[in-house]
Amino acid sequence: MKAVWKDTVLAESEDSILVEGNHYFPPESIKKEYFRQSETHTICSWKGVASYYSIAVNGEVNKDAAWYYTEPKEAAKEIKNYVGFWRGIRVVK
Repeated sequence: MKAVWKDTVLAESEDSILVEGNHYFPPESIKKEYFRQSETHTICSWKGVASYYSIAVNGEVNKDAAWYYTEPKEAAKEIKNYVGFWRGIRVVK
């Protein structure tokens, strides 16, 4: 699977995990040069507290377009630190 925005591959892995229709990519599969830490956090009732990255490509920023769980609840432990995408980022084979 690949996560793509503005014709740029942000992450690529054969080991993504599908949860609730979202592919979560292993942390080592992301291209960190495009990721900027965000101050945003949200809470999922069964996964826990999500942290966010904004994505920056060629001077354009997609705010809070990727998220991850550093300390997920037990039910979501398999996606610890894995990264999910939304806000116009396409996940394709």
